[in-house]
Amino acid sequence: MVRKLKYHEQKLLRKVDFLSWQVDNNLHEVKILKRYCIQRRSDYTIYNKLSRDIRELGRKIKEVEPDHSFRIEQSAVLLEKLYLMGLISTKWDLSQTQKVTASCFCRRRLPVIMVRNKMSQTIPMATKLIEQGHVRVGVEVVKDPAFLVTRNLEDFVTWVDTSAIKKHVLEYNNERDDFDIVLAANTAKESEGVTKKAFLPKICKFTDLTI
Repeated sequence: MVRKLKYHEQKLLRKVDFLSWQVDNNLHEVKILKRYCIQRRSDYTIYNKLSRDIRELGRKIKEVEPDHSFRIEQSAVLLEKLYLMGLISTKWDLSQTQKVTASCFCRRRLPVIMVRNKMSQTIPMATKLIEQGHVRVGVEVVKDPAFLVTRNLEDFVTWVDTSAIKKHVLEYNNERDDFDIVLAANTAKESEGVTKKAFLPKICKFTDLTI
């Protein structure tokens, strides 16, 4: 039988609830991390905090009188921003802010967008392709699976020109152009050469000093 707590122990543990466990919340978190292949738990923590802040901000704006100019202006700014980020489906209803959750941020991650655009069959596969440097958003090569794709950038998610995946896709669709591939490879080599030349004088100066 468990002994009775002493006075100082009761004082220290007075706010601790031994009956209500947060297992359900942890299970939900594990499911989300697994579903969206989130490697860093800190990312999910950030999504949770941001979604809470958005819901709280939406509630505070809603408390202002409907006809007040401040509410009209700030509602438009907030809804426009959330819509462009892809977190809400429409920008005309302030109640949409209360539907923003951590999962909304997870659905904007680059691997999820790749699966949606049919560039990959699964999220784990898309994550590996991103880490290997096969994917670019616009002109920028992205190697971080946690990259959040806005609504405007969805159509600019594509393969890197020198990627072997792109070659296979073009061959499958009978659209491969060897000239474009060679040109892209030469451009990549030239950019590498420029980078090396930029660092060469610094290396020479360092070696002169050491000698």
